[in-house]
Amino acid sequence: MKMLIIKGNHGKTTSVHLNLWMKALLSICVFGAPLAAGWWMGANQINQLPDFFQNLSESMQADLDQQRDQVSQVTQDTQKNVRALSLSMAEMQARLTRIEALGQRVAVRADLTGGEFDFSSAPALGGPLTNIGEDSNLSGELIERLNKLDRQIADREMQLNLLSALMFDQQLRDDSSPSGLPATAGWVSSHYGMRTDPFTGLEAWHNGIDIAGREGSAVLAVASGVVTYTDASTTYGNVIEITHDSGLVTLYAHNRELFVALGEIVHKGQQIAAMGTTGRSTGPHVHFEVYKNGRSVDPASYIQRTVR
Repeated sequence: MKMLIIKGNHGKTTSVHLNLWMKALLSICVFGAPLAAGWWMGANQINQLPDFFQNLSESMQADLDQQRDQVSQVTQDTQKNVRALSLSMAEMQARLTRIEALGQRVAVRADLTGGEFDFSSAPALGGPLTNIGEDSNLSGELIERLNKLDRQIADREMQLNLLSALMFDQQLRDDSSPSGLPATAGWVSSHYGMRTDPFTGLEAWHNGIDIAGREGSAVLAVASGVVTYTDASTTYGNVIEITHDSGLVTLYAHNRELFVALGEIVHKGQQIAAMGTTGRSTGPHVHFEVYKNGRSVDPASYIQRTVR
């Protein structure tokens, strides 16, 4: 093999003859060095592969843990929102139940039994079917509807409570005037005014009327009012006093048992006691008195009134 070597700027050349050993050495220098460098670099990279994969695995695991934490947080927030929404729905359902009961009671009191105010059934609704767009915010719309329903419930609840209160006041005024017998059954055994005392046989003033009946029979309030006095004395026995509207007070004495307490509101026709013979009494009866502005009056005029 001949090699040409060019010298200087004049282009002089010199030829060199290479034998077999020189050819081999030259080949090693030309081709062997890059191969050796490549092999060394490849080996170095192979040695670094375990660390690379270890770092990659740890990075992926950290990302996975972070995503798992985010999913867990989202799940917890969603569960909290669902519980809050369920609680809100339950409260609204309870309020609706109370409104239905109140509305039904008002309808009965107002004699609105034709069906136009039927609180026991769902209201009549209608309208065309509309499709919900794919991009609609259902959660936002649901919350807005719930808020609107809550406002409607509060408004109707206030109106019904006001209507019920007005009707109750009217009914209370109607029922606060005494009328009728203070017992489910019985007969007048002693009238109001002067009479012969059953114990002494002397003339004495009788401040009420006596209605005799069967032991334990019901004693009724002749008007709505508030229980302002209860006692157990040697004269009246077990006694109840009820204060009504317009300065009227009624008294029921000689009862075997009392069914109302001091401060309790009673309604017309409500059983307040059981007829007995406690106190200064010769047999089972109810002693009934009526007071008008603090003065005793004859209960007969109220007993003879038509029950309203």
